[in-house]
Amino acid sequence: SSCPMSLSQVVVKIVQIVDLTTLGTKTMKLIHLIRPILAGIPEVEKPTQKVPLQEKITWTVCALLVYVVCSNLPLYGIQRAQTSDPFYWMRVILASNRGTLMELGVSPLMTTGMVMQLLAGAKILDVDLKSKEDRILFTAAQKVVGLLVTLAQATLYVVSGMYGDVASIGAGNAILIVAQLTFSGFILLMLDELLQAGYGLGSGISLFIASHISETIVWKAFSPTTINTGRGTEFEGAVLAFFHLMYVRSNKLQAIREALYRQNLPNLTNLAATLLIFALCIYMQGWRVMLAVKSQRARGAEQKYPIKLFYTSNMPIILQTAFVSNLYFMSQMFYNQAPNSPFVKLFGDWTPSTLEAGANAVPVGGLAYYVSPPATFTAMLSDPFHALFYLMFTLTACAIFARTWTEVCGSSVRDVARQFRDNQIVMKGHRETATAKILGRYIPIAAALGGICIGLLTVVADYMGAIGSGTGILLTVTIIFEFQEAFMKENASQYMAMMGKQGGMMM
Repeated sequence: SSCPMSLSQVVVKIVQIVDLTTLGTKTMKLIHLIRPILAGIPEVEKPTQKVPLQEKITWTVCALLVYVVCSNLPLYGIQRAQTSDPFYWMRVILASNRGTLMELGVSPLMTTGMVMQLLAGAKILDVDLKSKEDRILFTAAQKVVGLLVTLAQATLYVVSGMYGDVASIGAGNAILIVAQLTFSGFILLMLDELLQAGYGLGSGISLFIASHISETIVWKAFSPTTINTGRGTEFEGAVLAFFHLMYVRSNKLQAIREALYRQNLPNLTNLAATLLIFALCIYMQGWRVMLAVKSQRARGAEQKYPIKLFYTSNMPIILQTAFVSNLYFMSQMFYNQAPNSPFVKLFGDWTPSTLEAGANAVPVGGLAYYVSPPATFTAMLSDPFHALFYLMFTLTACAIFARTWTEVCGSSVRDVARQFRDNQIVMKGHRETATAKILGRYIPIAAALGGICIGLLTVVADYMGAIGSGTGILLTVTIIFEFQEAFMKENASQYMAMMGKQGGMMM
């Protein structure tokens, strides 16, 4: 009688609370938590009418110019620290430039995209992409997560001593460096959204990666910078070095041999390997299976549905690169804090590079070592297990990421079959119910095999010493193809619109 509530009443109250909680989870999605700050998140408005091709090209070039300028603007308040660069081996792929506003490159955007897509694919974020509200909230959530990831990476960079000891540079400069990196990451995010909103061609991330890799390849081939190698002054660029060696060396055969096989600097063999991998990538881009389909709406209307070998385009290698780059960063950061810890060395044991100029470190042990390509052909022969492990890791990771990406991005057998059904498209000579079965014969194989081929091309390029790394070359080729397809599509659309207007005037 002294209890204010009986046991039965307590049980009823608990059941009511559980029911309310369950009801809340059914009606309230996790992504809806972004609603209160939605109004404060900047966004690029979608164009109200179709943007002309010339205007799209202009916006694309402007975005590229902003990126190039930021890549050459130095950060204020940093010291030229003697610490090694944890992203040195990945900067070409991440479109980053050390000591500038583009220090982080597209790494935060790639990491954010990977995390958000995986969360959506795993249904942790319940997003209905057919709902306009969910699409808006998902895009806003990506921006918020992207800025948080950028802020976190910038803070870790400063705290880990990348720009000098925090005590020596001062708290004010440290905060200013973090602010500069975060703001430049926000600029990249908005430029990417600008292009993908319909004002430009393709994706901003792809554009920045392709331009940075192309710049690196051209620079390594034609760089006029001179370096004293101990055998005399040589040009850094492989092509200029060849002509210079032919001019200054009395033994012309020795000059050709040096130009082809010189160590520690780009040589003609590296340049030839780069061109060969470019040609292979371009050739394999045309591999596809054409499925005959027909429309139930328009009888007799038949067309071909292509399933490319590179079904997931360059996403497998982008995801693999994002994983390895974050592993490098975390491994070297922990190694700088506790270099003698056995646990830290499991993830990576680092030492100053003897192959490259500067104080950059290379992994010589641990997981970071085995997921990185052998530095030279001689290193591959001296440690075959490293070469084999890198080969198996890259092929397996690309195959898994490719299969996973088809489920995440809406290009799986189930998703394509649903699109066919919604558009009343069926396989020629088959019933509607057989569509998923026929697609199942091709799409999973194309995704996995395409991922393996992408990984194999990357490994072969790395083993051959291609300039810009195998991953960079593959990304560049696939990105250029995507931009070419977008350009041709826009050009054809504009041509058809013009012909329609002329037909209307003649009528």
